[in-house]
Amino acid sequence: MLIAFGAGICYIGFMKTTIDIPDDELSDAMRFTHAQTKREAVVTAVADFNRRRRMTELMKYAGTCTDLMTVEELQAQRRRE
Repeated sequence: MLIAFGAGICYIGFMKTTIDIPDDELSDAMRFTHAQTKREAVVTAVADFNRRRRMTELMKYAGTCTDLMTVEELQAQRRRE
């Protein structure tokens, strides 16, 4: 998406980049993601990579919250209601 901004041009939402990706790796990415275009394969692969990294970061906090109810406490509360 291009937006005219004064004397220049402002790109919003994406940027065009030239990268050298080995053909066999790109072919595999297209096959695994069922992408119809190279761009779609790269965007899907990058999004998946970022999602996995965010999940890894969140896993550091697994089991560290002491403010949540245990299963037993939740069941006891449900019996009282």
